[in-house]
Amino acid sequence: MSADLTVTIDAWENGSTIPAPYAFCIPSEEGHVALSDNKNPAIHWSGAPEGTKSFAIICHDSDVPSSGEDVNQEGKTVPADLPRVDFYHWVVTDVPADCSAIGEAQDSDGITAKGKTPGQQGYGITGLNNYTEWFAGDENMGGEYAGYDGPCPPWNDSIVHHYHFTVYALDIETTGLTGSFGGPELLAAIEGHILAQGSHVGTYSLNPDVPA
Repeated sequence: MSADLTVTIDAWENGSTIPAPYAFCIPSEEGHVALSDNKNPAIHWSGAPEGTKSFAIICHDSDVPSSGEDVNQEGKTVPADLPRVDFYHWVVTDVPADCSAIGEAQDSDGITAKGKTPGQQGYGITGLNNYTEWFAGDENMGGEYAGYDGPCPPWNDSIVHHYHFTVYALDIETTGLTGSFGGPELLAAIEGHILAQGSHVGTYSLNPDVPA
């Protein structure tokens, strides 16, 4: 069993509501949603054990509807008992062992139509998030979405969504991942190499009847 890392996001207390500047969408009376500031929150971590050679970072929403049949449909509500799946919002590998933080808006500062390009950054290598699939086929927004893109759950969902920001301390310097990899590929690559991990959770909802 891996040890515990201490992961902290100062913008909200662990388990509480994610403030609007860190979301992709905010509630709106007209059209239900509007675009937000989409800044990545500052995240820092400590307590890496001896032998740590790199870190990986994943943010995922664990409450995404497994079926899109009722998603964002007028007059319908996504039922609470619908099975849920993961949606990846931030995927980073090969974060150097001497790195212990990523600053606010260092990865994302606003919405980039058609997505940010994956690849080497100053703090590691960014992979794709699931907005790549969400906007597939959209003439104005379709593309590869890398790095951080924040919450935008269905505006008619009956449950609040939970966003898990997890940092992994690894016993390898690199996972060898490049190009168009996503959360599942990173999780597979770090299996058996995790020395420690920790998470900071935020909640979010666009449904005015479901307080976050």
